Amino acid sequence: MPPKPGRLACLLRPVGMIWMSICLHWAALKQIVRREGLTGTTRLQQIRDVASAKLLGDNASGFIAFENTTIVPSLVKAASGVVLELGPGPGNQLHRFDTSAIEFVYGVDPNPHFKPNIDSIVKTNDGLRDKYKLLVCGIEDSDILRTEGITEESIDTVLSIQTLCAVKDPKNVMKEVWKLLKPGGKFIFWEHGWSRNRLTTIEQALLEPAWSSFVGCHLTRSVLADILDAGEWENVEDIEEPDEQLSLLPRVQGVLMKKA
Repeated sequence: MPPKPGRLACLLRPVGMIWMSICLHWAALKQIVRREGLTGTTRLQQIRDVASAKLLGDNASGFIAFENTTIVPSLVKAASGVVLELGPGPGNQLHRFDTSAIEFVYGVDPNPHFKPNIDSIVKTNDGLRDKYKLLVCGIEDSDILRTEGITEESIDTVLSIQTLCAVKDPKNVMKEVWKLLKPGGKFIFWEHGWSRNRLTTIEQALLEPAWSSFVGCHLTRSVLADILDAGEWENVEDIEEPDEQLSLLPRVQGVLMKKA
């Protein structure tokens, strides 16, 4: 097993990601200004969406390789029945689904720039080709979900891999997740939030403004509390928090069952 990175390495990696994202935001801004003129400078959400899709898409292979060293592959394989995946991004989890256990998968992501990459992956995945649909919206957009038959207590599994850090209102998102799950349905998650190490929390707080502005997610969220407060869960004791004292992205993970 390779040695764990030290504190300096754990700090420099997020700094490098921030710088890469700043460069991509600048490139997206220039691209939009060339196309739309100076009015393009007001398209802040569009600039963020383009830069985010480029950042996550260009680094997808690296993220997948890292996740292969974690519990993520086994978590995704635990999804079954009708599945709703929160924030699939460029589609890093698609190859990990056990298609024999899945009836259908709905990806829910408000960033339209991920769609070409996801469509390409699904097209070449025989097991998912007729079982996957990306909805360009948020989980709060109930009117759009309803047109697909996604209503209260209609979903067997909700999958969330590093998504609650990026949504606008994680408390509200989790309440929607709980409502959509069938009684006994599974919420499968691998998320990050506040560290339990005092010095690391200071580093998180210092990097939070730049990280949230350019990388697009938050380092300083109480994600576990938002999950637990959403509703009644059967097996809270099964939640795991690996010991990651130095990481600015310490994980919390598990498969929770909605209380019947």
